[in-house]
Amino acid sequence: MLDRVISNVFSAVANDTRRSILEAVRTKPRSVSELTALFELSRPAVSEHLRVLRRTGLVREEPQGQKRIYHLEAAPFAELADWLHPFERYWRDRLGDLSQALHELEESESADNPVTD
Repeated sequence: MLDRVISNVFSAVANDTRRSILEAVRTKPRSVSELTALFELSRPAVSEHLRVLRRTGLVREEPQGQKRIYHLEAAPFAELADWLHPFERYWRDRLGDLSQALHELEESESADNPVTD
């Protein structure tokens, strides 16, 4: 189940427009009209992007009279971060190893070529 959630989130955020919509609702909840005004898209196009984001759980819809207000949802991002964490740790460890190797190389070169005044 988690793999499908992560796959759906990756698919949803692979689209530039959806990422931009997420950035917009991250700053504050917005209606479809507000989002349409921010982008050079038709209202149906924005609604379609919001449908994808809603289906993946990245945004939630709150009815307010005739309007629907869209809010960012943190849970899918937390699941994605949990999934990415081992990869982050792997690269942090690898970069640490590289840093150590460079430090040892610098020390070795300093020992081989002492500075004389």
